Amino acid sequence: MTNLKLDRVLELFLRGLRGENLSAKKLADEYHVSSRSITRDISSLEDFLADHRDLLGNAYLEYSHSDHTYQLVLDEFLTNKELLAMIKCLIGTRAFSKEELLKIIGKLKKYTTVNDRAKFNKIVNNETYCYKEIHFDCQSVIDLIYDLTEYINTCRKITITYNKMSRETVKRKICPLAIMFSEYYFYLIASIDGDEENVPRYFRIDRIIGIVCHRENFSKTLDFNEGELRNLSQFMWPGKRQKVVFEFTGPSYQAILDKLHTAKILSIHNGVYTIEADVYGDGIKMYLLSQGSWVKVISPQSFVEEMKDEIRKMNNLYEKGGEENG
Repeated sequence: MTNLKLDRVLELFLRGLRGENLSAKKLADEYHVSSRSITRDISSLEDFLADHRDLLGNAYLEYSHSDHTYQLVLDEFLTNKELLAMIKCLIGTRAFSKEELLKIIGKLKKYTTVNDRAKFNKIVNNETYCYKEIHFDCQSVIDLIYDLTEYINTCRKITITYNKMSRETVKRKICPLAIMFSEYYFYLIASIDGDEENVPRYFRIDRIIGIVCHRENFSKTLDFNEGELRNLSQFMWPGKRQKVVFEFTGPSYQAILDKLHTAKILSIHNGVYTIEADVYGDGIKMYLLSQGSWVKVISPQSFVEEMKDEIRKMNNLYEKGGEENG
């Protein structure tokens, strides 16, 4: 195969990857060769796809008799439907700066078919135009995720410069354990170096403004399971692990089960669902309070008192406001 023919076959492959329909007649005019030459190129491409199924999966050229074109079909690649769903998820997270988001979407859109690209662009452009990124202290969340993943995999101790919620800037020497995503933010799960309690701490990655990697390694002595923590936590608030039992009288108990991954229904009586959930951290209090009068906590008693105390504080705010208005 000559270099010119090889270049042409490679171009056909790349154009097929972009979803372009390959017409032998149009390609012949474009490359100033005969239709027979393009047909031979397509045949060479078909041989290549058949010989490299270990790399490309079940890839083949599908011929359309209606418009006399070939389309590259790749079972291992994302479909337009899958790409659209993925981009919708990316936009919905608001986890990236607008610049980072547009760069990612631009790369993904290259894998849509030519026929669907205009429709695809219209759908995506409407949403990206109105996209509101959250505030970031760091320069790039994507870069930080990549670097932190490397430190996690190699068990390297690091010192981070971190902006706390109060906006105080602190330095923490930590052992990075995992990265999780929750409610618009990526979090680094880590233990504090030298902390005798050895409990997982949460750091919002977008608030990390500096990292120093040390030569020291750490051993993962903390009994930590990333998947389990994801199922137990709400809003990524630290705290203790406990089993909570509460009554729910709202219109959709399924929403509770979807939010609290460990929740199970203990009983149903006259429209009252008694639900038990194994949870970690103080985020459960925030979530149950958000359900208003639909929820009544039954146990443990210590958590019942926490809820009562928080509700009293809320009520005092409204009573105080009423007195001032009067």
